[in-house]
Amino acid sequence: MSENCTHDCSSCGETCSERENDFRAPLNQYSSVKKVIGIVSGKGGVGKSLVTSLLASEMQKKRHKTAILDADITGPSIPKAFGITEKATGCEFGILPAVSKGGIDIMSINLLLEDDTEPVVWRGPVIAGTVKQFWSDVFWNDEEYMFVDMPPGTGDVPLTVFQSLPVDGIIIVTSPQELVSMIVSKAVKMAKLMDIPILGLVENMSYINCPDCGKQIKIFGESHVEEIAKEYNIKVLDKIPIDPDIASACDKGEIEYLDKTLVPNAVDAILN
Repeated sequence: MSENCTHDCSSCGETCSERENDFRAPLNQYSSVKKVIGIVSGKGGVGKSLVTSLLASEMQKKRHKTAILDADITGPSIPKAFGITEKATGCEFGILPAVSKGGIDIMSINLLLEDDTEPVVWRGPVIAGTVKQFWSDVFWNDEEYMFVDMPPGTGDVPLTVFQSLPVDGIIIVTSPQELVSMIVSKAVKMAKLMDIPILGLVENMSYINCPDCGKQIKIFGESHVEEIAKEYNIKVLDKIPIDPDIASACDKGEIEYLDKTLVPNAVDAILN
């Protein structure tokens, strides 16, 4: 290692042991991203994309320049939640992300496909390479917070994100079932293995409010999220209910206009 090393391997031509172990993908030279937050889950269907959308929307409402990198290449749902139908374009600075009505910059594979319903039948290395291109080839213009919506599990893409992007922390999304506790453990252990800070847990589909009496009904039984949080010494940040208004907002592409604050503690954890 040179005595003048800045630890920025992307701009260095030297060969050293530190460089050999660095897998960081270079950020587009015209881009600026201050903080990267990964939204992860150990399994599919727990509401990871919903939490990503809610966090980005709340952060944008607080007047922070916000972006979403949709790394769920085979199951992208972010454009639908924000009502984005146009395709990505390009300029001399790189690929231009789509912009939501509320001003959130968004990049997703569905913005590059001719037909949104086309399946992405790619092998892992190609998918991982696409995620790195979303970081390196897209023009991210002065983003204060970027949320990375990752696919479920602990496979190629989460590993690529953890190794290639400067992730400042992750939020793990779960649901109340006991089975999910085991899956969350895998996500927690992967984050610790990769030395990625865990900001906390968000439990989705935690309960439903009875429309007649207002009582909380726990559709999936008693939650186990507090137990797993205590086991790994991490915080339960927020619990999101089953709510028809949330589903309707996603279906209509109006998630950023949902008049409910559902992840306040997660937002505070990111800001602080």
